Amino acid sequence: MSGATASQKPSVLADDQPDTAWYVDKAVQVIMFVAGVSAIIFIIGIFIFVSKEGAGFIGGEEMNFSEFFTSPRWRPTSEWNPTYGILAMITGTASVTGLSMLIAIPFSLGAAIYIAEFATGKTREALKVLVELLAAIPSVVWGFIGLSIMNPLIIDIFDVPVGLNIFNAGLILGLMSAPIITSIAEDALKAVPDGFREAAEAMGATRWQVIYKVVLPAAKNGLLGAVLLGVGRSFGETMAVLMASGHSINLPENIFDSVRALTATIAAELGETAEGSTHYQSLFTIGIFLFIVTFIINLTADLIVRGVRKG
Repeated sequence: MSGATASQKPSVLADDQPDTAWYVDKAVQVIMFVAGVSAIIFIIGIFIFVSKEGAGFIGGEEMNFSEFFTSPRWRPTSEWNPTYGILAMITGTASVTGLSMLIAIPFSLGAAIYIAEFATGKTREALKVLVELLAAIPSVVWGFIGLSIMNPLIIDIFDVPVGLNIFNAGLILGLMSAPIITSIAEDALKAVPDGFREAAEAMGATRWQVIYKVVLPAAKNGLLGAVLLGVGRSFGETMAVLMASGHSINLPENIFDSVRALTATIAAELGETAEGSTHYQSLFTIGIFLFIVTFIINLTADLIVRGVRKG
């Protein structure tokens, strides 16, 4: 053998010094392997911890699966008849997340298309920086905007008694999700080879035809990933939705009704419950439910993307 490969014993230089490049390469491989596996280990550890804390409620007499998922009554502190129904919170979370995506997706994809296909030079760079800065705003600041600015505006414009409702929370979460969707969607559009655009233009396609019939279909995997990340951002948000939604347990009938989200319930009540109590364990059961729903969303997204790629 004329030389040592990365998997062989390191060679020795003329001055009898070991080949440090081989050791550096092996160290980097180990670091990358640990970094890749650590995320899986952390997720498993979190699930074990949450499951351990909620197992007592799931296996206890207080747990009634039918009531837990179909009842809107959440009264865990009642002395006479405590109830543990999360239907109203599931509905509130779904309604706020759905409205936020209806707001965020059109604006985000439109902004991504403009930045990637129309903006040039300093305009493009300035818009990308502004989008990144928008994503850096803390969630509690968004919550203050919903509580202090959007609340009185909604009351005055729509003549409703309370401005902390689904519309307020959905609008705030839509603005919070938009920068993430825009940034990833713009990267996906820029990843489409220029040859696709040039071929379509050579056949006489207009600028919009090139975008609609060539660029968007070619970037659909990345765009789908951007939208799903936006859904995850909105679904898992806590502080902003706690401050902007009204935090009221009820089944909403329109977008101006106050609701309570699952994440906000955990954040608002966990610090006030006795450790190990039934109420404490029921909140961790909600966490298990959120974990499972998130896993299903991510798994479904992965299957959809794989199907798109095969197609």
